[in-house]
Amino acid sequence: MAELRTYRIVTIAGDGIGPEIMESALEVLAETERQVDGFHLVMEKHLGGVASYERAGTPLSDESLEACRTADAVLKAPVGLPWARRPDGTEVGLLGGVLRNGLDLYANVRPIRLWPGVNAPIKAEPGQIDYVIVRENTEGLYLSRGLGIGNEHAMTDILMMTRKGVERIVHFAFQLARGRQGSPSDGVRRVTCVDKSNVLRSFWFFRQIFEQVGEEYPDIEKAYLYADAAAQALVQRPWDFDVLVMENFLGDILSDLGGGTIGGLGMCPSGNLGEQAAYFEPVHGTAPDIIGKGVANPLSQILSSAMMLEHLGEPKAAGRIRDAVWRSLDSGELTIQANGQPAGGTAGATRAVIAHLN
Repeated sequence: MAELRTYRIVTIAGDGIGPEIMESALEVLAETERQVDGFHLVMEKHLGGVASYERAGTPLSDESLEACRTADAVLKAPVGLPWARRPDGTEVGLLGGVLRNGLDLYANVRPIRLWPGVNAPIKAEPGQIDYVIVRENTEGLYLSRGLGIGNEHAMTDILMMTRKGVERIVHFAFQLARGRQGSPSDGVRRVTCVDKSNVLRSFWFFRQIFEQVGEEYPDIEKAYLYADAAAQALVQRPWDFDVLVMENFLGDILSDLGGGTIGGLGMCPSGNLGEQAAYFEPVHGTAPDIIGKGVANPLSQILSSAMMLEHLGEPKAAGRIRDAVWRSLDSGELTIQANGQPAGGTAGATRAVIAHLN
């Protein structure tokens, strides 16, 4: 009998609806493991977010951060609550800076895909929107997180990019495009550079490096858009895009815009990847208005777990989950309502996905 491929997974259930949708993802993963031979996930629970801050005065302990560093992957639910803030107004439970910079997870990967049976606000067929935003995760404007300087009359935050930082995120985007099927409209593998190089020198720096790195990928088409034009294009012609790469702040904004075109952030998984570590999480927040009501959409967390499996080298298992989500939506057994919540609630959505895993 072949030896099982065993992976150590750190889970962080987070705050708000986090524990509810994490439970859904873990149920789907457990059933996937039963159905797909050859691998085993060893789950290791850790406290993070507001729950950790209230207990230990920090959103993530040093021990938990080290566990994330040494794990094969981390599966994280949303963290933070709007009323849990420091005197300077920042939320105490957020882990973005802690994990992304602490583990040097330089690539934020956000797939935008239109699934069947979803009430999308634009006219498109399922699968007609299928692109990935690759967001540089450790530099850009967010490098100034907590470091802005000023007084009651003025305040400044610095946007900084380094050659190393831009080169590695651009390489990541081109390599990702090589493994995809191209844009839905024409099947061309394409990487689009999104910037404001007509205004800011830092973005001109980004574009020049994109051009230089792009020469190493003659098989991938290169395209360019200013950020404001990209915001319009992602609404008017999203089917023309394959992979887009951009600075941290721009990626944060445009990925949420993309989520709006496919029925909301409840349909959006994401991954944060570096050379040595990675974690996967929904794009959305903790939704404190529906805590404990059992109505949260778990698909973003479930699809994030599929991204995690693919990262671990288990594409068959990842594909099994994505196919189950597609079939459950396409069959009508799972319906996402106009408010973004699944008919039948969180438990019903979980059951529907599991029923289609076979």
